[in-house]
Amino acid sequence: MKLYRLVPIPFLLFSTTYAGLVQPPNLVVPPAYAAVKAEVVDIFLHSYLSYKEYAWSHDNLAPLSRSFNEGRNGWGATIVDAMGTMKIMGLETLLEEAIDYSSKIDFSDSKTPDKVSIFETTIRYLGGLLSTYELTDQKYPALLEQARKLTDKMAYGWVGENNVPYGFVNFTNNEPQVTVTNIAEAGTLTLEWETLSKHTGNKTYEDLVLRSVRHIASLEAPLPALAPVWIDPTTGTFSGGYITWGGGGDSYFEYLIKHARLSNTDDNLYADTWLTAIDSSIQHLLKTSTVGNHTYLADYDSDQRLRFTSSHLACFHGGNFLYGGRLLDNQTIIDVGLRLVDGCWNTYASTVTGIGPESFGFITEEGSYTGPSDTISDEQLEFYNKTGFYPRSTAYIHRPEVLESNFYAWRVTGDTKYLERAMSAVRSFDKYLRIPSGFPGVWNVNQPGGGLIDDTESFWFAETLKYLYLTFDDPSHISLDEWVFNTEAQPFKAPPPKPGYGSGIIRQPTGTFKLKEGPPGPAYSDSPGARIANIPNRIRD
Repeated sequence: MKLYRLVPIPFLLFSTTYAGLVQPPNLVVPPAYAAVKAEVVDIFLHSYLSYKEYAWSHDNLAPLSRSFNEGRNGWGATIVDAMGTMKIMGLETLLEEAIDYSSKIDFSDSKTPDKVSIFETTIRYLGGLLSTYELTDQKYPALLEQARKLTDKMAYGWVGENNVPYGFVNFTNNEPQVTVTNIAEAGTLTLEWETLSKHTGNKTYEDLVLRSVRHIASLEAPLPALAPVWIDPTTGTFSGGYITWGGGGDSYFEYLIKHARLSNTDDNLYADTWLTAIDSSIQHLLKTSTVGNHTYLADYDSDQRLRFTSSHLACFHGGNFLYGGRLLDNQTIIDVGLRLVDGCWNTYASTVTGIGPESFGFITEEGSYTGPSDTISDEQLEFYNKTGFYPRSTAYIHRPEVLESNFYAWRVTGDTKYLERAMSAVRSFDKYLRIPSGFPGVWNVNQPGGGLIDDTESFWFAETLKYLYLTFDDPSHISLDEWVFNTEAQPFKAPPPKPGYGSGIIRQPTGTFKLKEGPPGPAYSDSPGARIANIPNRIRD
């Protein structure tokens, strides 16, 4: 049952709900940046050839030990995830090899003891297979068949009449892991599964994932359209009331507007829910630091208390604001998006390495609270007083989000300051991460000699390097008006844009959110992640 009624929007100032194109016409990258694009290709090749030498067929390269790590069921995540970037960069020999490998993966069972994450498998494997299928003009039908086989297994995540899937499936017996999931896991499937429906003619895939998103969007939320992180597929109800644009919430919000664009649906639910979430975020979560006046989105916890914390993961939000703002022709959203892009870039510009940390806190006129047991150390406070933020988790593990939003800012505005920022990141990666056997992560972005992380995530190839390359590439190549990126930066071919998306009317709650007992905090801690928790802290030779 829908729990929202449509009323005139109370906060955002609209020019019209009829949108123009996302990219300005005749956008051109100045020739001086051609050398930087070549540097990005060199980083990709050095990283990938190291993967081929030391980790071929495994998920991730372990560049320090010259070995491999398995984090995505041992199917070779890096190969599948990197294919689209190879095609975009024109690396045809590597692409042919990767397509041949990907066409023969046995997805019938995990090669590791791990259960299969529907979310991660969808965005990396399914996204990689389908995006490459489209980027190569559907010349490789084996990729589509692989996508179908894989998704048929993931579909076991839906049980009975449940609208929301469980997050993990045991591929050995096709049994889901019956536990709570989060809205990002349950709501970040639409682009990939509807693309599979488009190419197979089987609407079941699309129907399953839209059922999940519609269910989440219809539930009463603590703040209008800002669904809390945790949801129980068994009962179909939220568990706890923690709201974040970071891990566990992030791509649910991202896909609301992207689904509307990729599908050109006439159902206003998705664009209107996204718009309402943006409006709620501006009203309740948008904060500025007392030092530097930097703009961030705070979290909102189950005690209805703001937490002045953010993360690299959350920094996709600026780009998402810009993208949706252009689709809705809403300058207010665009202006806020640009402020968020600047705030996140500050986390790069202010560190010793010029690379941003995994998570960070900030202080506002309303306080500095980040959690019930958290305190700001003297060292963090000293850093904050110089920069307007302070690292909470100091690692960098190849995340793309700051550079993703920077890419959108360049493509939307044409301001060359975003090219300068991307160039700075390229140079920082090459200076502080490059070793003879690849590009590891770093444990502390403010201590270049403080140790490297023996892992290279597959999204380094799929997202970070793709966004950097496209920042310096011809903007008509993979135009934002012709392609929609999934949350792993896998582009899907979009139809011509509609004149407008959504009704332009915000959704208002008609009842009161009822908090049910659940996890007290966000879906992810401030640690670099469980998959690297036990990797030794190695120092560069």
